[in-house]
Parts: sequence; C-alpha cells; structure tokens
Amino acid sequence: METITVGQLLFLLIICSAHVVHGSFNGNETDRLSLVEFKKAITRDPQQVMLSWNDSTHFCNWEGVLCRVKNPHRVTSLNLSGRGLVGNISPSIGNLTFLRYLLLPNNVFMGQIPPPLGHLRRIRYIYLSNNTLQGEIPDFANCSSLKGIWLNGNRLVGQMPTYANLPPLLEVLQISNNNITGTIPPSISNITALIGLGIMSNNIDGEIPSEIGKFPMLQIFSSSANKLSGRFQPAILNLSSLVELILASNYLNGELPSNLGSSLPNLQTFCVYNNLFKGHFPISLINASKLFVLDMSKNNFTGVVPSSIGKLKELSWLNLDYNQFHAHDKQDWDFMYSLFNCTKLQILSLAANQLEGKIPISFGNLSVWLQDLFLASNKISGLLPTGIENFRSLTTLALQENQFTGPIPEGLGTLNKLQRLYLSNNIFTGSIPSSLSNLSRLGQLMLDSNKLDGEIPPSLGNLKVLEILEISTNNLHGSIPKEIFNIPTTIQIGLSSNSLSGPLPLEIGNATQLQYLYLSTNNLS
Repeated sequence: METITVGQLLFLLIICSAHVVHGSFNGNETDRLSLVEFKKAITRDPQQVMLSWNDSTHFCNWEGVLCRVKNPHRVTSLNLSGRGLVGNISPSIGNLTFLRYLLLPNNVFMGQIPPPLGHLRRIRYIYLSNNTLQGEIPDFANCSSLKGIWLNGNRLVGQMPTYANLPPLLEVLQISNNNITGTIPPSISNITALIGLGIMSNNIDGEIPSEIGKFPMLQIFSSSANKLSGRFQPAILNLSSLVELILASNYLNGELPSNLGSSLPNLQTFCVYNNLFKGHFPISLINASKLFVLDMSKNNFTGVVPSSIGKLKELSWLNLDYNQFHAHDKQDWDFMYSLFNCTKLQILSLAANQLEGKIPISFGNLSVWLQDLFLASNKISGLLPTGIENFRSLTTLALQENQFTGPIPEGLGTLNKLQRLYLSNNIFTGSIPSSLSNLSRLGQLMLDSNKLDGEIPPSLGNLKVLEILEISTNNLHGSIPKEIFNIPTTIQIGLSSNSLSGPLPLEIGNATQLQYLYLSTNNLS
C-alpha cells in the first residue's frame, strides 16, 4: 500500500539508463576522493562490499558505482541497497555533482542526513529507507531535478518539510515510520507534480488542510498512525486521480461523504480503520469499481451492509469488523448473497458487529480464494452452513463468541490449508470430529466453552505443528490421550472444566516445550 512500488520501478530505470565503464578512460579525482571518504565512514561491512573499492580498480567499476559513458567519466549512481552497511553517510556525497541516483536503503546508516545532499542539482532519486538515520530532514529546495525522496523507516525528527524546502518537480515524498511532529503544511500543495505522499506512523497532528485537494496528479496519500483529528477533509474529493487513500489509526470523526465513491472513481485502496467515524456505509463507494482493499473496521458505523456491495468485483480485502452494522432479518443478510459476485475476495471480516440470525444457506458460494473469514463476536445462530468446505484456500476460520448450534461439520477436516480454527463460546454439540486431525498445518485449535461431549480423539496427536489446543469447558469424558503430549510444537493445552478421568499420561514428560497446562475441574486421579 506504500510507494515502494515506485522504488522498484526506479531500479529498473537505473539499469536501463546507466552504464558501467570498462577499459581505458579518464575519471574525475573529486569523485574518487568523495567515494574514498564515503568508504572511511563505513564502520562495518558484513558482505565485504568495499573490497572492490581499492586503487587497483577504477572507481567507476567499484561495486555499487555507475558512471556515465562519455569523458570525463562521472559518478551518476551509488547503489548499495540492503548490504548491511553500518556507519554514517559521509558529507562527501555532496561533491558527486553528477549523481542522479543515491540508493542506500535497508542498511544501518546512522547520524544525520548530510546537508550537502541538498546541493546536488542533478540528483533525481534519494532512497534512504530503513536505516537508523536521525536529525531533521535537510533542505532539498536546490535539488532542481529531484523527483523522489524515500526516507521512511528511520528515526528522523522535526516537522514535515514545506514547499520552501522541497524541489518543485518532486513526485514522491515518503517519510513514513519516523518521529516527525507538527501539522501537514498547507504550502506542500504547491508541489503540483506530486504523485505519492506517505507520512504514516509519525506524530503528525491537527486537521488535514483543505489545500490537500489542490494536487492535480496525486495518486497515493497515506497518513495512517498519526494524531490527525477533525472530520473527513472534503477537499480530498477533488483528487479524482487518487488510487490509495489510507487515513487509518487517527482521531478522525464524523460521517464519510455520501459522494465518496463517485468523486474518487480510480480508488483501489480505501482504509479508514481505527478512527471515530460514524454513520452509514457510503453507498457511493460502490461506484469505485476498481476498489481492491476496503477497510472501515474499528469505527462506529451503523446500519446495514449495502446489498449492492457485490458490484465491487475487484474486491480482495473487506474488513468491517468492530462496528455496529446489524443484520436482524433475512433481508439484512442480502449483502452476503451480493458478495458471491466478488470472486477475488480473500479476506472477509465482519467480527464484533450486531449480526444475528442464520447465515444464508448458500454461504458456501463465496469466493473459492477466501483465505481468512472472521465472523466472531456477533449473535449468529443455527447450524454451521454446509458448503464451508468449499473454501479450499482458507487459513483462518474465526466464528467464536456466537450462538452456533449442532455438530461441528466433519467437512472442516478437508480444509488442508487451515492454520487457525476458532469455534469457542458457541453451543456446538456432539463429539470433536476426528477429521480435524487431517489438518496438518493447524497451529491453533480453539473449541472451548461449547457443549461438546465424547472423548478427546487420540488422532489429534497427528497435528504436528499445533501450538494451542483449547477444549476447556465442555462435556468431554474419558482419559486424556497420551498422543497430544507428543506434539513437538504445543505450548498450551487447555482441558479444564470437563469430566475427564484417570491419571495423566506419562508422556506428559516428553512435552518439554509446554508452557501452559490447564487441568482444573475434572475427575482426574
């Protein structure tokens, strides 16, 4: 969801536009000395990148260095991405006056970003993501060719750069995951070429300024995990080119605009989770037909999920959990039938709402690509629908804290990709299906607080990657099967509040990795 895709395109651009120089040529001594100073500032080189940086090799052939072809050969690119380098970025970089690409992400560079970088007139892309850089963002206003700045994933402080500190042709500003404070400067809207603005995971506060709507080409605006407040900024609706709008984990409130989807027809990602929004689901979102990710979870939305939601045929991620959406009757459940049209759906979460009654019988017609299904903490009742075994890609099934009744379907044992099965706090009856022992990837099996009876299937010992087995508070009887203590990965076993009898198996001594064992309120001897 971040502008990292632009960075990947950048590498391709460099490969196509830069050249390594071989044979006889003239170089610039200033460039060589600048690179030597850069090397001196490196204190640790685990991949021995700097071995080639020696006097027997021309600096244009040093690893990570690219030069232009014509004489004099000048350094145009320095690419040492992901080499584990530790040290400071030498200010001598500012002497590489022909430098176009500075790519040093995913290292352990520390200290400040050297201010001399701000004097490189030819620099086009600065990529310093995921280091431990500190201090404030330097002035880049004189970098007249600069198009992209990636500084995310550092420890930068100070306020967001303003228009006066940035070049007019900038297309991408990515400063997420730092310690930036203050407000979003209205003057930044004067950078009319901006395509991507990423400021997530900082300490930026205040309201989103109305000037945000003046970017004629903005495609990505990500400001999640800050301290932004106020209502949804209506000027955002002027950004018809917007593809990703991520405002999650702030203090935004009020209702979403009714014309949201019709104003932003190119929207593919819309995330406003973990805010204070209220009101109904904006029906116009259905007009954003390219929508791929829709996350409105952890707010105070009310009403029903619209039955037209199935028109979003590109939808892969739908998360509406922890709201107050309701389904009181059959008509309110029509949205589920509509979702049958979303054949690309992989994530569906409606947990912690006010859904009640029975799930539609044709529930099994949801996308065969469904991976995670969360319907927990509602008041859904009745039998678990047949057809759930159609979800062959399912890795998480979370139906806990509802009012499901009847037996646990044997068909669940055919979902061979299932990793997490949560059926706790329902009214399931009957025995634990032995077919569950076929789920070779299952890591968590939560069946506690139901009315299950019969004995614990010894075949559960076949679940060789199981970490948590929780079947407390049921009506289980018989002895504890020794096989469950031979699972090498189990850290928690909950068997309390049943009618289990007999001694503990001696095999419990084999479970050296076990951290929690709950046995209270049984008839053990």
